[in-house]
Amino acid sequence: MSKDSLQASEAVSRPLALDPGRPGHAARPPYAIVDIGSNSVRLVVYDQLGRAPLPRFNEKSLCRLAEGLAQTGAIDADGFRRAVAALRRFRAIADAMGVERLDVTGTEAIRRASNGPALAAAIAAETGLEVRILSGAEEARYAALGVVSGFFRPVGTVGDMGGGSLEIAEALDDHVGDGWVSLPLGALPVEAMLAEGAAEAKRRIDEILLANLPPALGRPVFYPVGGGWRALANAHMQAVDSPVKVVHGYTLATSEARAFAKSLLRLSPAKLAATPGVPERRARTLPAAAMALDRVLKRLAPERVVFSALGLREGLLYSQLRREEQYLDPLIEGAQLIGLPLARVPDFAPALVVWTAELFSGETPAEARLRVAVCALSDIAWRDPPDLRAEESFRRLLRFPFIGIDHSDRVFVAAAIHARYAGRPEAPWLSPAIGLLSPASRRRAQILGRAILLAYRFSGGVPTVLAGARLRIEPDMVILEVAAAARAPDSEVVGDRLKLLASAIGVRRSEIVVTEAGA
Repeated sequence: MSKDSLQASEAVSRPLALDPGRPGHAARPPYAIVDIGSNSVRLVVYDQLGRAPLPRFNEKSLCRLAEGLAQTGAIDADGFRRAVAALRRFRAIADAMGVERLDVTGTEAIRRASNGPALAAAIAAETGLEVRILSGAEEARYAALGVVSGFFRPVGTVGDMGGGSLEIAEALDDHVGDGWVSLPLGALPVEAMLAEGAAEAKRRIDEILLANLPPALGRPVFYPVGGGWRALANAHMQAVDSPVKVVHGYTLATSEARAFAKSLLRLSPAKLAATPGVPERRARTLPAAAMALDRVLKRLAPERVVFSALGLREGLLYSQLRREEQYLDPLIEGAQLIGLPLARVPDFAPALVVWTAELFSGETPAEARLRVAVCALSDIAWRDPPDLRAEESFRRLLRFPFIGIDHSDRVFVAAAIHARYAGRPEAPWLSPAIGLLSPASRRRAQILGRAILLAYRFSGGVPTVLAGARLRIEPDMVILEVAAAARAPDSEVVGDRLKLLASAIGVRRSEIVVTEAGA
């Protein structure tokens, strides 16, 4: 069994605690991957080889290695030259950024081309970098691992559409399923099919899917991966004016995804290029992405589509982590990686996690992880002007590149921090995003934020003072019990913060009670 795959029956620790020492992993050197694809060669430099990697640098060179490959069986001389030049530049950038490990992968084009090994040898000679040519099975597996790494316990079918091929596999919570296929339905071959007419392209794609894609791979959720499908998601977010314009975790009903894909296929090239959200470099291949998505969804018949910004590169990164690190929660790791170094007292966030643990009765693990993430981010804006903290934090967190989170969870975290900075519940900038939360979730975010606001005010951000107090929520009042030894102030400002919490909970009365030690 591989280190990234465990039997479901195994008991696996999934820690939700904060550890101020773990953000020290930022001292790890940057890690980089070069992905030699059929259409482009891309370098991504991540801040570290860790559970919540943040891209520090991202650049691609459009080499179109698969262009003409079907006719000649080889990468043409121009594409060959551009690929070597791109690797030479990327090696120089990585060296300048202090990257200690740079992995290079090759996929469909270099795998199929008769001169693929020669290209790998030329790259090695020019840069000293070894190209790992992935099999179709490895490509499918790493793409699915990217989804495993990027969502909270995902179960679904993963489709990774590259320039030359389409890989489909299963993400099953913490591992990749046994079923997978690699199909010649990348952007370039589908683009060639569309040149013969939409009806003919549909017929040929359906024929390939019918012969090679078993319906058993279908699950209620389909996770599209790849630049073309990300561009489609961006275009849809612009078309409907989505309240949260972040691709990762963007969710559509299958019927809506198919209808939008079909609408793109009806656009002329000029109108497609002018479509909001469609990058100029993607306009040419977006019809191919739309056609492939429509036909795959018809074949697999999932209930909904959840777009993933993470794929093969992140799956390869994730596969190299120790098992214990793989099972760290990516949202919590990202939140503390960002939040704790910015905090005045990093140790206060873990104390908040403990202090708020009994705030909500019947809290589920999914709810607990959001609470812990909010605690990690609770002091990110202390340097900002006080009148900007609530609004700016909300806007920033709404768009921050967290993983392991969907759009409604993202709004919850942002709304809770907004409340922590005394933001008004009716503030106009909360809309329309706040509409993604149910009334119960909106109330929960408000209560959590107000409780954290109170905690900072009465304790001064000192963990030992916080530990000497606790909240009691009665049916008709909220009580803050403070140990006498803690010397926490019973001030007017603390009383006002307690009243804000009481209002969020929905009770009128609040009281501060000083208790004796051991009481």
